[in-house]
Amino acid sequence: MSSRSDRTRRDRFHGRVGDGLRECDHPACAAPGEFRAPPPGGHGGDGPGQWRWLCLDHVRAFNAGYDFFDGMGAEEIYHAQSPMGGYYSTRSWGAGASPPPRWQDFDDPLDAIGARFRRTMPRARPDGTPLSDADAKALKTLGLDRDADRRAIRRRYSELVRRYHPDRNGGDRSHEDKLQRAIKAYERLKKSPAFG
Repeated sequence: MSSRSDRTRRDRFHGRVGDGLRECDHPACAAPGEFRAPPPGGHGGDGPGQWRWLCLDHVRAFNAGYDFFDGMGAEEIYHAQSPMGGYYSTRSWGAGASPPPRWQDFDDPLDAIGARFRRTMPRARPDGTPLSDADAKALKTLGLDRDADRRAIRRRYSELVRRYHPDRNGGDRSHEDKLQRAIKAYERLKKSPAFG
């Protein structure tokens, strides 16, 4: 016996998207309309438009008579059948090709390129010294801000070692992973040129 989710997955694979509560939109048919089809004149514009809901027999008849090229001229049909679907190939950006694109040439309304670029840029300390991602992560591990200096880093490191070391906690080793992370972070920051 198949579960409801298996049936739903199988129904979606076959195109059945209706809930079966609508009737077929074909005249004089009372079967459930579980399959979508565009209206007779098409959607006629941009966007999803309205759908007709048809039963299995009527959607099969619709699909058998559907003509993608209906209403297209010979030139439009030719371009739609070309390998690129009417689109022409673009310039190559590889080595030895034309110059690479400039970032300002791209339209980026969602700021996808800019946001990614900002995320990978090294952060800077308040004094302007660049701060790598690893240094920022080490500061976060120690619970410090970007403006921390060597003395603040050393003080915080000593505090965490006292807090998490088993010798200070009656042999309790449950905080060893935190201690190891604090040690690694301190070693990283001690060698970092941003704190030199």
